[in-house]
Amino acid sequence: MSRGSGKGLSLKDKLDGNELDLSLCDLNEVPVRELAALPKATILDLSCNNLISLPSDFCSLMHLVKLDLSKNRLQQLPLDFGRLVNLQHLDLLNNRLVTLPVSFAQLKNLKWLDLKDNPLDPVLAKVAGDCLDEKQCKQAAVKVLQHMKAIQSEQDQQRQRKLQAEREMEKKREAEQRAKEAQERELRKREKAEEKERRRREYDAQKAAKQEMEKRTKKETVHTRKPASSSRPPQPPRHKPSWSRSVLRVLLFVLFCILCTLAACKLTELQHQPLCVSVNTLYEDVVAALQNHKTLQNMLQHNSQQ
Repeated sequence: MSRGSGKGLSLKDKLDGNELDLSLCDLNEVPVRELAALPKATILDLSCNNLISLPSDFCSLMHLVKLDLSKNRLQQLPLDFGRLVNLQHLDLLNNRLVTLPVSFAQLKNLKWLDLKDNPLDPVLAKVAGDCLDEKQCKQAAVKVLQHMKAIQSEQDQQRQRKLQAEREMEKKREAEQRAKEAQERELRKREKAEEKERRRREYDAQKAAKQEMEKRTKKETVHTRKPASSSRPPQPPRHKPSWSRSVLRVLLFVLFCILCTLAACKLTELQHQPLCVSVNTLYEDVVAALQNHKTLQNMLQHNSQQ
């Protein structure tokens, strides 16, 4: 493994039992893939290198029990650093750490911790203490874990409150939406009822107007008939025109009978009968009288013209 990249050097040559010493190798990167191939290397020393950060897959080395990252230039740890649940001993002396990831609280087996010579947040620095001896480093592990658990709990509570607030807001929005929809339905229902009432009033008005027009037409008809009947002179009783028509019918019937008799006496063999002889004689006398009357009229007209 060449210096800097960590490639080319056989890690097995560095392995001594369960300890793997990669200190003072001038490493800029951690050979995670090669380390993952050595699960029995539970003690890893990466101190005194040029590490600025750890790759995210470093947290897959869950077999690590003791880890020394002191005297590097680490500015932060991976967010899921808490996946190293078997870690018991952690040395972060003389780096550039300000805070620790919240997942640090999941390192439930951590018994020893050194955070000296880091520009830590004042609260975290006070909790971690000095770690000048074994006892202080063990206390630092316990106190820092408690502190990170408190931060994690507070963040969890904040997330829960935020989630609850979002749920409440969502419920409120849903309630407002339901109220809005109900209001819109009520408005549409009221508009529909008003439209129906308007059409009903229009129908009643049209019906009333039609009835009024019919009444007016009837009144005008009656009014028109009354003056005609009042201006007409009193009519004679109905029985007189009926009697005149009856007399006329009788006369027409008699005339028809006479004509039929005359035709029979003139045109048939009955003309030699005594009755027909009398009828024919009467007919000829009437014709002669009419001719004499016509001759007299002509003479009178001629004298009047002279």
